[in-house]
Amino acid sequence: MDERHRAVVVVILFLALVVLLGLPAYGQTLLDVCASCHANATCEDKLDGSGKVCNCKYGFVGNGRTFCQDKDECQIGASKICGQQTTCHNTFGSYFCTCLAGYSPSNNMNIFIPNDGTHCQDIDECRITGICGEGGQCRNLEGSFDCSCQKGYRVRNGHEPFNPQRGNASCQVVDCGWPSAVEDTVLVSTTGTTYDSVAMFACDEGYVWKSGGNKSVCAADGLWKGPSLVCEEILCGNPPLIESADRVWNNNSAPGSTVLYYCKEGFYNMGGMNLSVCNENGFWTPATLSCREVLCGDPPFLPHTGLLWNGSSTLGSTVTYICHVGFYHSEGVSVSVCTDNGYWTKPDILCKEVDCGEPPPIPHSVMLWDKSSSVGSKVSYKCDQGYVSVGDRNESVCTVSGDWRGTSLTCQEIRCQKPVSKVHSKMQWDGKSHAGSVIYYSCEEGFYTRGLRNYSVCGENGQWEDVDLWCEEISCGPPLILSNTKLLWDGRSSPRSVVLYECVDGFYQESGNHISTCSVTGEWGEVTIKCKALCGPVPFLNNSEVVWHNRSVVIHRCTAGFHSWRGSNMSVCDSSGVWQRATLKCIEIKPPINDLLIYNGDCLQWKAEKYEKDSELYKVTYTGSRDYQRSFHDRGKRYVNSKADQLELCLNLYPVTNYSISVTAMLAKFTATITTNTSLPVPPAPVVYYEEFETRVPILRLQRWPNSLDLISLYQVFVLPVEGIMMFDCSAPASLNSSSTSPSEYITAQLDMQNVGSQINFTLGDGFFYGGFYNSPLESGRDYYIILRVVSQWKTASKSCCALWAKVTGASHVLRVSSLSAAAFVGGITLVIVGGYSVTWFTRRYKFSI
Repeated sequence: MDERHRAVVVVILFLALVVLLGLPAYGQTLLDVCASCHANATCEDKLDGSGKVCNCKYGFVGNGRTFCQDKDECQIGASKICGQQTTCHNTFGSYFCTCLAGYSPSNNMNIFIPNDGTHCQDIDECRITGICGEGGQCRNLEGSFDCSCQKGYRVRNGHEPFNPQRGNASCQVVDCGWPSAVEDTVLVSTTGTTYDSVAMFACDEGYVWKSGGNKSVCAADGLWKGPSLVCEEILCGNPPLIESADRVWNNNSAPGSTVLYYCKEGFYNMGGMNLSVCNENGFWTPATLSCREVLCGDPPFLPHTGLLWNGSSTLGSTVTYICHVGFYHSEGVSVSVCTDNGYWTKPDILCKEVDCGEPPPIPHSVMLWDKSSSVGSKVSYKCDQGYVSVGDRNESVCTVSGDWRGTSLTCQEIRCQKPVSKVHSKMQWDGKSHAGSVIYYSCEEGFYTRGLRNYSVCGENGQWEDVDLWCEEISCGPPLILSNTKLLWDGRSSPRSVVLYECVDGFYQESGNHISTCSVTGEWGEVTIKCKALCGPVPFLNNSEVVWHNRSVVIHRCTAGFHSWRGSNMSVCDSSGVWQRATLKCIEIKPPINDLLIYNGDCLQWKAEKYEKDSELYKVTYTGSRDYQRSFHDRGKRYVNSKADQLELCLNLYPVTNYSISVTAMLAKFTATITTNTSLPVPPAPVVYYEEFETRVPILRLQRWPNSLDLISLYQVFVLPVEGIMMFDCSAPASLNSSSTSPSEYITAQLDMQNVGSQINFTLGDGFFYGGFYNSPLESGRDYYIILRVVSQWKTASKSCCALWAKVTGASHVLRVSSLSAAAFVGGITLVIVGGYSVTWFTRRYKFSI
C-alpha cells in the first residue's frame, strides 16, 4: 500500500472517530444544523450535497425542527395496512400488526410489520398433538378447528363436532360396565370394562360347556357382545345298587344330590360309607357300605351234649341238643334259636355222667388207668417184667351199662432159647435165659472189635437181642489224602506198611514229616508235611474280597455296595508259579438316576447308571403353580430315549412359577424328583411411539401384548427436566413427589398392567392421580424427557427395563430464542447501514479538503 492510500485510510479512521465523539470536523462552521433537529427527527444530507437537513423520523410528520407529531397509520384500516385477518396497533412513531385468533404470521413472530411480505395464514391446530384430548380426531377449519371422537369413544359434556377451547366437551372412552353372566355361567376374568376389553366366561358349578364361544367383547356402542356358550346341567343318572341293601333317594340326580343306603332285613352293617353324592363330573361317589347276612355262627358248646343241626346259622335257624353217650338227659330245654342280634338262645339242658367204678385186676400185671370211670373210659393192662401177654386184647372199656368190658389178657413167664455165636469171637454167659439175662462177646486175638455194642439181652419177647459186633483183621485202610500232595504207596494197609508224601507241581515242602506208618491200632501215623505255593501273595481285585483259598486256588467276591458285572471269580496258581488272575469286575451299586439338578432356570441334568450300554427310556413330567395366581396350572410331559451316561433336557417353563419335576427310568422302574422356583425375568419392553411435543399436555402412545406376568407388573412414567448432562438409572428409585422443586426426576403416573389394554393413550399433565401418583401439569418454559419404566416384582425380586417415550419443549423458550434472533438481525443491519454511510461521507470530505 502506497503512502497516499495510507494517508487516506488514516484520515477516514480519524473522521470516523470525530463523528462518533460528536466533535466538529475541520473546515465546519460552528452553526450545526443537526443540533437544531427535533427529538423525533433525524439529521440527513441534502440531496444536492450542500449540507444537512432535519427530517421527521418514520411514523412522524412535521418540519423536522420545531415539531414532529405521531402519525396514526391504522386510520386507513387494518386490512389495508396489515393485510387480511389482522389487527393494527398504533405506537408512538410507529405501528405493528397481529393476526386474528386462528391465524399466525408467516414469519412465525407474534407481532410484525408487513413491509417484508409477512401476512396472516390459517393455523393448522391439528398439528398440535393431543389438542382434541384422548380419543379425539381433529379437523382443521379456516381460522379454527373442530373435534370428533374416535371409535370406542363418546362425547362428554357436549356433542360432535366440538371445540375443546370453547367449552368443556371432550372424548371419553366407552365403558360397558361390569359384564353380566348369561344363564348358567360365571365370569372368570376380564381385561377391563372399556372399549375392546375382553371378558372370559365359564360354565357355573354343576354345568358343562356344550357349545358356543366363552368370550365377550366391549363394543363401541357400550354393550358387551357375547358370550354364546351353552351350558348343560350335569346329571348323574340313577345311583348304583349295593348288594343286600335298600336306598333312600328323592330321584334327584343333579350335582350335590345324595342317596342313603341301609341294609335289608336279615342283614347288618359291616361298615363303610352309606352315602353317595352326585359330583360335578356327573358321577355318583362310590358308597362302600357292606351288608352281611345275619349269621349266628356255630351253636354254643354245652358239656356232654351233641347237636342235631342242618348247618344253617341264619335268622330263625334252630339246633337241638342231645346228651353224649355215657350221659343222660336229666332236665332243661334242649332247643336253641338264631336271633336277629346274631346270637343263639342259650339252652339249659343238663346231662349227667354214667360211672363204672374201679376196673378189675389181672394177675402178674399192672393197670395203666387215669382214674376215670365214665362211659368210654379205658384201662390198659401190662404184664409184669419177665412175663409176656397172652390174648387178643389188653384193654377194658367202661360201657353205658356201667360195666368194664373187652379185655382177654393173661400173663406168662418169658424164656429165651440158646444164644447166637459170632465168628472169631468168644461168649461170657452165666447160662441163665429168663428175661433180662445178658451175654457178652469179645474178639479173638489178632482181630479187633467193630460195631456199636458187644452184648445181647434176653428180651420180653423171648428172643436174644441182635449183637452189633463183628471181628475183623487189623488194617489201616487207605492213607489220608493231604492237600497239595501226592502219595508214593504200594497199596498195602497192614501193620508196619509205609506211605511217602510229596508236594504237587507248583508247591514245595516247607516243613514237617512226610512219612506215615500203619500201627497195630489200625491207624496211620501222623504226617506233618506243609506244601507252600510258589505263586506268592493272593491277587488283589478292586472292590473285592477273598472268600476262600488254599494257596493255589482263590475264590473272590465283590464287597458290600458293589456287584459283579462280568468275568471269572477264580484265580489259579499254574505250574509255572504265576497266578492266572480272576477277571471279575465289581461296579458300584447306584440308582439308575443320579445327581439330578437344574441349571439355567429350566434345564435338567442327570447321570444315568446302567449295567449295560443299552438305551434307557426316560419320562419327564412337570407340574407348576403360582402363589400369586391360584388359577394358574402348568403341566407337561417329555420322553427321552438315550444311551448316554449323562443327559441334559431343557423345558419351556414359565417364569416365577413353583415346579415339581419327576424323571422316571421306564426300564429300571426308578423315579427321581426335584423342585424348583423359576426366576423373575426382565419384563418385555412395549412398543413406544417416540415423539417431540411443544404442548404442555401431550398424549403419549404405546402398544403392548398380554403377558403371564401382568399380575405382578406395572408401568411407571418418569418426568426428567432437561438440564445439562443427564443420566437416568433404570433400576434406581425415583422421587415420589411430582410437585417437588428438586430438578431430579419424579414419577407422575403408575399403571397396573392387569388393568390396561393392548393400546395405551396417556395424557401427560392432566392433573389426575394414577396409581397414587399425581400427574401434575408441566412447568412452562422448561424442556422435559419422558421415560417409561416397566417393572416386574415378586417378593424381594424386582426386574425392570426402560424406554425413552417423548420429549416436551417449553413454548416460552422458543419465543425467547426467536425474539433474540430477530433483535440481533435488525441490530446487525442497522450497524451495516450506519457504517457504510459514515465511510462514504468521510471519504468525500477528505477529498474536498485536499
